[in-house]
Amino acid sequence: MQLAIASPINRATRHLPTWLVYIAGLVPLAWVVWLVLSGGIGVDPVKGIEHRLGKIALWFLMGGLVISPLRRTTGVNLLRYRRAAGLLGFFYVALHLAAWVVLDMALLWGQLLPDLYRRPYLFFGIAAFVLMIPLALTSNKASIRHLGKNWRRLHWLVYPAVGLGVLHYVWQMKVISQEGWIWIAAFILLMLFRGVWGLVGR
Repeated sequence: MQLAIASPINRATRHLPTWLVYIAGLVPLAWVVWLVLSGGIGVDPVKGIEHRLGKIALWFLMGGLVISPLRRTTGVNLLRYRRAAGLLGFFYVALHLAAWVVLDMALLWGQLLPDLYRRPYLFFGIAAFVLMIPLALTSNKASIRHLGKNWRRLHWLVYPAVGLGVLHYVWQMKVISQEGWIWIAAFILLMLFRGVWGLVGR
């Protein structure tokens, strides 16, 4: 059954270069820019930009985590695109943070701590970004060779980083929506899968 599902997909993606994934990953950004220019971003453009960039980041980060379970359960092998998914997720997290600092905070650094006090979920988002910085900086072949087994250990940080990202997303809701519970459930299921199957697929 796994082969029946996986073989056509694996054949189709075998010769798909990773640079195409990076280009496709910019499509959501173009969509956000279009919404801004067309006035379709919402009544609060700043919040609309922040919200969309953050959600796009979660999609890419969660998508990267899904790749190993997908291979284990269906045989579909997308491992060669996992790095691209992670880096695109980091890119959108950085844009999300920049939108908050530049558009929302207007570079008024003196208001940073008061804002963190009033909106503690911001702390979790910033913590997630900080955890992802070493992951992004070492997502290259030279770092893999240099760090050896330590590279795998370092990149386990992706799990608390994504967990903090999900917590950041749902905490900013006054009442957790159905979508918020779906994000929580998806992350918990991924963690349970890793625990049960003992995956080392980083």
